[in-house]
Parts: sequence; C-alpha cells; structure tokens
Amino acid sequence: MFYHDKKLQYKVRVDKPNPAFAKLLQQAIGGIEGEIRVCLQYMFQAWGARGPEKYRDMLLETGTEEMAHIEMLATAVALNLEGATNDLKDKVAGENPIVGSIMGGMDPRHVLSSGMAAMAVDSNGVPFNGSWVVGTGNLAADMHANVMAESSGRVLATRLWESTDDKGMKDMLAFLIARDTMHQNQWLAVLEELGGLENNHPIPNSFPQSEEHKEFSYAFISTNIEKPEPPLGRWTRGRSIDGKGEFKFVHAQPHGEVPKLGAPDPKGHAQKEQMMDGSGGGIMKKVKEKLT
Repeated sequence: MFYHDKKLQYKVRVDKPNPAFAKLLQQAIGGIEGEIRVCLQYMFQAWGARGPEKYRDMLLETGTEEMAHIEMLATAVALNLEGATNDLKDKVAGENPIVGSIMGGMDPRHVLSSGMAAMAVDSNGVPFNGSWVVGTGNLAADMHANVMAESSGRVLATRLWESTDDKGMKDMLAFLIARDTMHQNQWLAVLEELGGLENNHPIPNSFPQSEEHKEFSYAFISTNIEKPEPPLGRWTRGRSIDGKGEFKFVHAQPHGEVPKLGAPDPKGHAQKEQMMDGSGGGIMKKVKEKLT
C-alpha cells in the first residue's frame, strides 16, 4: 500500500522552457536507463523477496523513492513544454505546428497525445518495455543487476546535465546524480554484507560446483582463429576472482560431434526432397540423376 505527499522530493525549476530538452528527459523516464525501469525492478524484486525481511524493506523503500524521481522528471518535462504552447498557437494560421515541432527537436506526441505532458516513453517515443525489468529471486544476482541499472542511469543523468545550460535543470539533475551514487553503493553494500566476491560467486552459490564440468569453469576460451599468445589480462592467469580456481587461457576446440537431425515431420510440410532421408541422401541422389 502506498501513500503520497503533494510536494516533490526535490525542487524542479525550469528557467527557460525548452521542448527539445523535454524530449531528451523522456529517456530518463521511459528509456532502458530510466526511472520507470529501476522503480519496477526494485518493486518486483521486493514483492517476490524471500529470506531476511530487511532486504525486502530496502527494495520497497528505494522503489518507492524512484516513483518520486519519475514525478520530478515528469514535472520537468511539462515545465519545459510550457514554452511551446504559445508558439504552436501562433503557427495555427497557415503553418503546420507539428512540422515546426519536429524541426525544432520536439516530440510531436507531446502535442498530439499528452497535451504538453510527459509520457511513459523514451526520447525516441518508444514505449517503456517491461522486459528490461530484472527480478531473478536470487539476491546476489539481483544486486548486480541493480548496480548496472543505477550505473547506466547515472551515465544518462550526467549526459543530460551536460546537455543543458538551464540552472534549474542542472540543479535537479545534480540531485538525481547524487541519489544514483547512493543507490550504487547500497546495492554493493548488500553484496559485501553477503560475503563479497568470494562468498557470492559463482552465482548461485547454492549449486554444488562438483556438478559442473570444472575443467571449463575457469578457462578463458579464445575463438581467435590466429591463435594468439595469452594476453596480459587478469582473466587469463592466476587465482580466480571467487578464489575457487585458477584462470587459464585456452584456444577453442570442438568437444562435440557434427549434429545429425532426423527427417522433417511430414505434417510440418517441408519439401519432399527434404523428407526422403535425414542425411540429405535423397537430394544428392536426385542431383546425380540430373547430372547423368
């Protein structure tokens, strides 16, 4: 159950409305690096959380905070669009306002679909995609996914900060960048609390490594046909990061056989030549007959 406060989590001020910047801000709302993604990711992880309640509570609280960030950004989009209203009205007599908006870098759907408001889309107008939300039921795997989400979100926020000279927008983005800093650190803190790299990995640590083919567990397989010497990389030699093996560098080689598939199912309606036998012999027989 959720409650709301009428006030924003942090002030949102636009000194000079800019419809083109409103379009860029949409990426921080509905893009793959955006706030809808992290909000739903943390919520679904929390709603399915099993184990210590403190992790569920932390996810719920952070997911709820991300709702506030969506609200801030949606407000920023609306305020940046307010400057477009009169301009569009002036164009009604004779000019096409949509063409003018496109040429000015504005998303025409801000006029056509939302009435000068934010939408659940990215900066190209592509709707938010729920398949971006990661919730595995494995706490360590989810924390790594969350660090990645906050990292890419912070990269986006810093690029948006660089893209505007509006002091109000820079101030709002500086707040969001700071929150991304905290959220990266809190997910990493959970991983540290769970035992760090050696205890957590390989994920899931509940699966016995005795059941995997351990000769492949710490081998970097090079598929370079030129068979180069091992590079001086941390991943090619020495103790593995999880402390449970030794890295090695090997050149790829096949360990299986040439795949042989059976004949097609007649009900699948492949060509007759395909169904004569599974080896392709029927086709080759016909080719030989034509040649002779």
